Amino acid sequence: MSFRKIINDPVYGFITIDDELIYQVIAHPYYQRLRRINQMAMAYLVYPGAVHTRLHHSLGAYHLMSSALNELKNKGTEITAAEDQAAKIAILLHDVGHGPFSHALEHVLIESMHHEEISLKIMQELNEQFNGKLQLAIDIFTGNYSKKYLHQLISGQLDVDRMDYLTRDSFFSGVNEGVIGYDRILKMLTVHNGELMVEEKGIYSIEKFLVARRLMYWQVYLHKTVNCAEQMLQRIIKRARLVKAIVPGVLNKLINEPGTKITIEEFCALDDYDLHCAIKTWSTHKDKILSILCKGIINRQLLKTKYFGEPVDKNLLEEKTKEVCAKLNITEEEAGWLVFTGQAASSTYNFDNEHIYILFKDGSVKDISEVDNALINQNLKGKVKKYYICYLR
Repeated sequence: MSFRKIINDPVYGFITIDDELIYQVIAHPYYQRLRRINQMAMAYLVYPGAVHTRLHHSLGAYHLMSSALNELKNKGTEITAAEDQAAKIAILLHDVGHGPFSHALEHVLIESMHHEEISLKIMQELNEQFNGKLQLAIDIFTGNYSKKYLHQLISGQLDVDRMDYLTRDSFFSGVNEGVIGYDRILKMLTVHNGELMVEEKGIYSIEKFLVARRLMYWQVYLHKTVNCAEQMLQRIIKRARLVKAIVPGVLNKLINEPGTKITIEEFCALDDYDLHCAIKTWSTHKDKILSILCKGIINRQLLKTKYFGEPVDKNLLEEKTKEVCAKLNITEEEAGWLVFTGQAASSTYNFDNEHIYILFKDGSVKDISEVDNALINQNLKGKVKKYYICYLR
């Protein structure tokens, strides 16, 4: 009897797991930990429904990968059973290296490593535990496999990772601007000269996909209040290090012994719950700054944030700093934790390193930015920046 499990997903309906090795990977504690990592970090403070997890997202990306592979095979692309299995495992594990609160605390908790590096280390550890059965998945994940298009499905400007997070994040946040025609995009995928491309009929779906991504970044991911909450979270970690605030478990090692190496097992014992517990504990800490920041997150009493098209006026920064000093009877250095400026940036399309290629009926190939009357064109080259100030109300 063939192996088969189904998972009921609120976005796609039933997701089928028909491979025993894939099911064993999903059942592993390192993967199950993703249930305790929020997909959208602090966005729930603005969009209350945005409480889905990295596990939801990775299962959704797996579902889209399955559909994409089936479409390519139906169009004559040769994909072996081993490659099919490996690509699905690679997408399942692509985010397994995310730490607590994902991108919000990347390079803050573990300063020297990107989550993709940690994902690779976890995959290598799992490969040992599964007696080398994940090696092909690792080769595809790292781009070291001969079939480039399999890696492009995992990491690129039109990968199933982005297709799922836009679809899923818009669903749970309720922001309709992020809705994309993922099903049509998948139908239009093809392989030409060893690279992933989109058939000519899919041009408008791709343009919609890129515009939706742009809108989701500014309306959700870089929303001024979401950005403020994430900045506060980062300052909580940095302040806790400064005042040597104690917290149980592995988190204490990362806070009070920065630079100390931790094992894969220790890393995979960390999740959002550890941070929530620490923040609640520190909300009554004797350090006034740490306490204010923690209470702000717990009670949603966030700093006031304003976005500007130009760098923030120094006079405004000085004015807000003096107000906080007087209100809390603290020094300017301490006030700098509660009044600060920065910038947020996002690009619609990467013109330099990654491309979305359109395959026309006559066999010619063009970048999406070069098609006739292209919506995505050189005018969108470069990142859009917004400058902000956060200050105590």
